[in-house]
Amino acid sequence: MVRLLAVLVLAGASVDAQTVTQVFGSGAYSFSMEFVTIGSPGNAGDTTGLPSPAGSVPYVYNLGKYEVSRDMVLKASTAGGLGLTLQDMTSYGGNGANRPATGISWNEAARFVNWLNATKGYAPAYNFTTSGPNDYMSVWAAGQYSGSNPYRHKNALFFLPSVDEWYKAAYGSPSGAWFNYPNGSDIKPAMVSNGSTGAVYGMDFPGSSPADISDAGGLSAFGTMAQGGNAWEWMENLAATVGSDAWIGEIRGGSWQTGGTIHDNLASHNRDAWLANTEFSDLGFRVAMVPEPSSLSLLFAGGAAFAAARRRKLD
Repeated sequence: MVRLLAVLVLAGASVDAQTVTQVFGSGAYSFSMEFVTIGSPGNAGDTTGLPSPAGSVPYVYNLGKYEVSRDMVLKASTAGGLGLTLQDMTSYGGNGANRPATGISWNEAARFVNWLNATKGYAPAYNFTTSGPNDYMSVWAAGQYSGSNPYRHKNALFFLPSVDEWYKAAYGSPSGAWFNYPNGSDIKPAMVSNGSTGAVYGMDFPGSSPADISDAGGLSAFGTMAQGGNAWEWMENLAATVGSDAWIGEIRGGSWQTGGTIHDNLASHNRDAWLANTEFSDLGFRVAMVPEPSSLSLLFAGGAAFAAARRRKLD
């Protein structure tokens, strides 16, 4: 009875506290990614940052707890023949496998995401009609996407986070409160030396290096790590520029290279943009996903069972 009750309590816990681990590839090319479930769907947007309002998401989704690592990108690229390239970080602390995958363009990050979907049998998130790793994509045709987002296929499981999805996980909270910084606080985080255990956001001084993704320090109120200060991160949102296939992508979060302006770059009002084929040594990304129907159904079924058990006991 105690064991059953424990299972029901876990199943009935807040959606915001859940994590999901996905395994990709096989053998020498296998790697795992941990996702944090971002609940509280239908939340009101934040009117204090940019854009205003921002961060309103009407559904439950998952966001990578960590930035995507070099190891993940290189294994996927080799296994899938993707031809992805990363910045040589020899001058910036080395090319450690667990360092963030910097020097990757939006186009390359999107191809990585498409490979994740392919390995799980889902539709590609982004519509690439040519094979060059840094070629631009095309929008999906009507009926292939839902809502007003023509970049993301409606049947994809993995994708780059939209501005609202990224913003909510960084600056929001399960309670609905908003914060200026992605560490659940309105107080400016202190700069720290690289890779210190328990450090706040791994915010390194210029000319140092990014921290390992699991040691970058600082958790948001939802439980994601280092959405500020380790590497700039690509958003899914794109805007057309000169030419039919040239796109510009938004980036957020600041990086280890931004030094004295780090607080401005970390803050909820800050954003920047680069052409989607841009590759910089402090530019990386993280992945988002929708909950798989089976796991979400199990979660809510467990919650309903727990609630019913409580009602019976109270009666």
